[in-house]
Amino acid sequence: MSEQVQDPWLLTPGPLTTTMETKEAMLHDWGSRDASFIEMNARVRDRLVKIADGEGTHVCVPLQGSGTFAVEAALGTLIPPDGKALILINGAYGKRMATILDYAGRTYATNETPEDTPVDLDALTVSLENDAAITHVLVVHCETTSGILNPIAEVAEITKRYGRSLIIDAMSSFGAVSVSAREIFYDAILASSNKCLEGIPGMGFAIIRQCVLEGCKGNAHALTLDLYNQWVTMEANKQWRFTPPTHVIAAFDCAISQYLAEGGVAARNKRYANNCRIIIDGLRALGFETVLPDELQAPIIVTFKMPADPTFDFDAFYDQLKEAGYVIYPGKLTVAPSFRIGGIGNLSAAEMNGALDAIKDILKKMGVTTGVPAAA
Repeated sequence: MSEQVQDPWLLTPGPLTTTMETKEAMLHDWGSRDASFIEMNARVRDRLVKIADGEGTHVCVPLQGSGTFAVEAALGTLIPPDGKALILINGAYGKRMATILDYAGRTYATNETPEDTPVDLDALTVSLENDAAITHVLVVHCETTSGILNPIAEVAEITKRYGRSLIIDAMSSFGAVSVSAREIFYDAILASSNKCLEGIPGMGFAIIRQCVLEGCKGNAHALTLDLYNQWVTMEANKQWRFTPPTHVIAAFDCAISQYLAEGGVAARNKRYANNCRIIIDGLRALGFETVLPDELQAPIIVTFKMPADPTFDFDAFYDQLKEAGYVIYPGKLTVAPSFRIGGIGNLSAAEMNGALDAIKDILKKMGVTTGVPAAA
């Protein structure tokens, strides 16, 4: 390869910074019916089930597209037309599941808490006790609207106690926060290639309890989103129904190998937690406040309140930080003006400290004397 210019470091929740090894895995072309590609696809599926500790109970069904494609496919496949979902919402991605069910024509109820508040376990219990029509509970594990980590084990325990089916959107946690199917009882967990496993965008996947998926024939509201049919086809001939994202899968296969070599979920969690801690401690020392207390913070992305200093301009701050080589995210909160800084991807302490130094320099140039936010 010719000499590479360093891309900006992506301090975002995905797409994210990938290794050169992962990028180089895309330099080859693969025939979708070729034995070597079929072997690669099977290896990716098997490894994802193992990462979830789902061997013997769950199967992996991949799908072209972003994570939202996988969420829409899973909800449409697993929730029958006469089913009813209860969506636990505390951010944009819980609300997106409601929109998906509107399109699919599925009945649902919602339990909603503010974006900086975990899902309400008591409300969940009351809903399941009082509404026998509820068949499925839907929850986001790490809601990147704020960076909050929802109490997924407790949600699973309550859902199982009342005999309902649990579907978890683990887009921003899978691979970095343990979601072991041996410890947490769920029928499906959903994620994508371009998050904590550090692949590139283009493929989502659902890890589904096999005995549940076997009963889902005919549920799906769209041909391309039918995970039952996708699974049956792959089991029969090891191939995708429609043209697979071959380069995405090759990069993902390479990224998963690096993930396992690093030490799996424990090692990745440790690196990401350290990345986020560097940013949290560094910005708090400048007066900035996080939206979440530490006990609710996932080691994925951190939301900071906007400083009240009138010399601070977020657009200028963002542009100058990008010029310095670091890309962050604007906020998505309604509870407070905010911005977000992620710590996932091919990032380590060196990159996080570099970003912190750049932030200090930019704030100084802007004349910002403190990151303290306006009073609530």
